[in-house]
Formats: sequence, structure tokens, C-alpha cells
Amino acid sequence: MKLFDTSSANGVMHPFRVIVGKEISDHIRSWRFIILAAIILLTCFGALYTSLSNFSKVIKPTDPEDAFFFLKLFTASDGTLPSFLVFISFLGPLLGISLGFDAINTEQNRGTLSRVLAQPVHRDYLINAKFVAALTVIGIMFFALGFLVFGIGLIAVGIPPTAEEFLRIVFFILLSVCYVAFWLNLAIFFSVRFRQAATSALACIAVWLFFSVFYNMIVSLVAKAIMPSEIASEYQMLGFQRFILNLLRVAPGQLFNDASTTLLMPNVRSLGPLTMEQVQGAIPSPLPLGQSLLIVWSQLTALVAGTVIWFGLSYLSFMRREVRSR
Repeated sequence: MKLFDTSSANGVMHPFRVIVGKEISDHIRSWRFIILAAIILLTCFGALYTSLSNFSKVIKPTDPEDAFFFLKLFTASDGTLPSFLVFISFLGPLLGISLGFDAINTEQNRGTLSRVLAQPVHRDYLINAKFVAALTVIGIMFFALGFLVFGIGLIAVGIPPTAEEFLRIVFFILLSVCYVAFWLNLAIFFSVRFRQAATSALACIAVWLFFSVFYNMIVSLVAKAIMPSEIASEYQMLGFQRFILNLLRVAPGQLFNDASTTLLMPNVRSLGPLTMEQVQGAIPSPLPLGQSLLIVWSQLTALVAGTVIWFGLSYLSFMRREVRSR
């Protein structure tokens, strides 16, 4: 792949950079992106308003976690609206799907795909540029939104965050970008596999709905069916609970929620059940950032691996596809 080969000759801009710039411009100017970005912006500001209006109620001087009270801007809620974290978890996949479900098939249906590839442009430049452009738009949007919330919280609270709080928020934004990139690559894959944009969009939404709504129901039914009638020991119960948790973590949303909760709530010390021997002697204090990253390392690796796998499948499918217009 020539993803990073962006050199130019005789002052002519490299084709890859031209395609990336064109795709970024198309995304930003499209009504689809503007409407979805406005929805995300409004909902996140609504969540920020509820967290700020109830800020004094959620802060407890005796709670050691409240040393990181700035992080509560992303997690606190009074029940009327979900938190900032919940909105990103729900609306983020829709953003990735909207930017990728018609990346290839619309170009082919219009007849522009064969015209572009008839030029001295390598085929992998196109699929790589589609992904890089959409990922750039997502990254800019999430960092702008995250730091906007950061700045409003700073003005409202009047106390600057600590260095660890700042780093936790940055890691959370990077995690959010990776999570949306997973759905972006899934949408690009369906865009390559299906000729009609409506079919690829419905396939993406079906996968998203399955993991968001129905998958937890299926896991609950499986857990009820295989639950032993009598628990012989504590370790048997722990093994059963860990098995169910591993089933739940097949869903990318569960991986994102586990990782983001650990990053934004430093008092989370484990993402699974613990034995009495493991709990005994533990000091109830917030974990440093390094320890929180170690806890969620498997979730981060799984999200990155899923993103890379879907991108690889999209790349291979596009490289082998017949691109002539019909």
C-alpha cells in the first residue's frame, strides 16, 4: 500500500493528497454530515449543561475520586439526559456509518470511479484516501468537541484541570476516534461489497442495531440457559460471570464503554469479578493513568484490531473488484 507515499514531482501535488483533500471537502460540505454533526453537538451540549447544573450535587468532599472532578463533566448526569459519554457511545457509530456507507458504490454508480482509475492513479490510493479523509474529519470533530467541552467546563468551574485529567481526556478522545473508525471501516467494507448505497447503509445499521439492542438480549438468554442450578464454589461462579462478560465484550460498544469508563473514572479498579483474596488489602483510592491503561489494554487492542481487520477486508475486496460502470 502506498498510503504514506505523498511525494510530488515537478511541483505537482501527489494524487493521494488531492483525493484526500477532495474527500474532506465533500464530507464537510455535505448536508448529511452537517445535520449529524449538529445533532451530536446539541446533544453533547445538553449533557454538558445537565452535568454543570448538578455539579455541586455530584461532588462529595469525602469521595477520593472527586480529586478528578473535571472528569465528571463527561460522566455525570441528573437522569434527565444521558451523560456526554453515553451520547458519544450511541451517536458515534452513526457518524462513522454516514461517512462510509457510500464511499465506493456511489462513485461507481455515477461512473466517476472508472474515470478516476483511468488516470495515472493507483487503485489503492483511492480506498486509502477515502479512509484517511473520513478519519481526519472524525478526528478533527471529536478533538474540537472534546476541547470545547473542556474549555466551557474550565470557564464554568474556574479551576484548571490537573495534568492527569488532561491526559485522561485526550486518551478518551483518541479512544472515541478509534471506536468510530471501527464503524467507518465496516461501512466502507459494505460499500465495496454492495453496489447500491441503500443496501450498504441498511446492512451497517442492521449490524449496529444488532450489537446495540439485540446482542445483550441474546447473551442474557444464553446466561439464563447455561447457568448452573447449584454453585459448587466461589470460583465456579466467578468463571461463569467471566464467561458472560467475555460474551458481552464481543460487541464493540461494550469494549468502548469498558475502556472509556475506566479512563474517565479513576476509582474503577477492575472490569470483572474478583475473589475475596484479590480484594483483601486493596486500598480504595483512584488509580494512576498508567494502571488504568493496563486494565483496558485488552479492550483497546480489540478495538484497534477490529478496525484494522475491517480496513484490510475493505482493501482486499476493493483491489479485487471490477470497477467498470454498468
